[in-house]
Amino acid sequence: MTPSREGARIALAVGAALALGFAVMACVSDQPWAAFRALLTGPLPSIERAADGRMVVHRLVRFGAWLQDATTLTLVGLAIAIPFRARQFSLGADGQLFMGALAAAAVSLGLGDTPTALPLAFLAAAAAGAGWGLVAGLLKTRFEANEIVTTLMLNVVAVQVYRLVVGRVLNDPTAGFITTPPLPEAATLAPLIARTTVTAMVLVAPAAVAAALFLLRRTTLGYEIDLAGANPWFAVRAGVPVARATALAFALGGAFAGLAGFHVSNALLKRLPVDLTPGIGLEGIVVALLARGRVGALPLAALGYAYLRVGAQAMERTTDVPREVVLVIQALIILFVVSDRLAPLALGLMRRVRTNLGGRAA
Repeated sequence: MTPSREGARIALAVGAALALGFAVMACVSDQPWAAFRALLTGPLPSIERAADGRMVVHRLVRFGAWLQDATTLTLVGLAIAIPFRARQFSLGADGQLFMGALAAAAVSLGLGDTPTALPLAFLAAAAAGAGWGLVAGLLKTRFEANEIVTTLMLNVVAVQVYRLVVGRVLNDPTAGFITTPPLPEAATLAPLIARTTVTAMVLVAPAAVAAALFLLRRTTLGYEIDLAGANPWFAVRAGVPVARATALAFALGGAFAGLAGFHVSNALLKRLPVDLTPGIGLEGIVVALLARGRVGALPLAALGYAYLRVGAQAMERTTDVPREVVLVIQALIILFVVSDRLAPLALGLMRRVRTNLGGRAA
């Protein structure tokens, strides 16, 4: 299927899901049009003229929330999409994000206000995520453990290790709640847009996608990962180290999830609370599904998914429609995007059934 037809199919799926979502809003709300407008325009900034004639930009906080969510989702989407190239369904982005955030915060606090704090925290986050991903890869390749089970269980372990270290080792006793001390200014990223938390990570995310595409398309390791996923039997007989390629696919995905943890700790929060909510890593699965496993499509899928998230918050605050309605829309989008591949198969099956029935009748 050509990219244009693929894009048209996805656009049709999104449009159908939004139409059904509006029908749901009409059933549960007294103001469905206002709710739908808030959903579709909530993340966008508005420009108004002030009394003195100056143009003032409003709703930058929502706009910033959209970009920062898309940044995180792009990185955790890579953590899902890269192992999937080796036909491994990893659910470990959440744990890898937690370990990356923890490593970045620990290095930042340890180095303090030094020039090397920021780059070393960045590298530590990537290394911690990669190491945590490699654990799942080794369990798969050495012991043939099911990657879905191991990555889910490793998520639980990572969250508990995170809470233990933040609560017992890095805890700031003067904060009034369980959290690390504020990270040194030299180790944090300054906002690029005023009144938002949009930082240089909004540029790092597409650069990470470009790096992943280069690695997968232009390097020997990328070829080995693709071949190991496409036909492991042939790959083994061609001398490709399938076990190594599979394990490294988990590690590479984990490195990008670790960078998402760096984004959370050193760009958004600039300290780590013990009650950091798990689950954002699992949303990378949704982004990867919307991108259909295509690494290059992850930024667009992340932008679309984050747009719905922020729009849901705007809709919930300004109308009587709960944000759970958006969960329905998101589920419909995923179902339609996935099912449009099944539709041609279903139509073909129906034609064959009709042909067989017609032949028997004759």
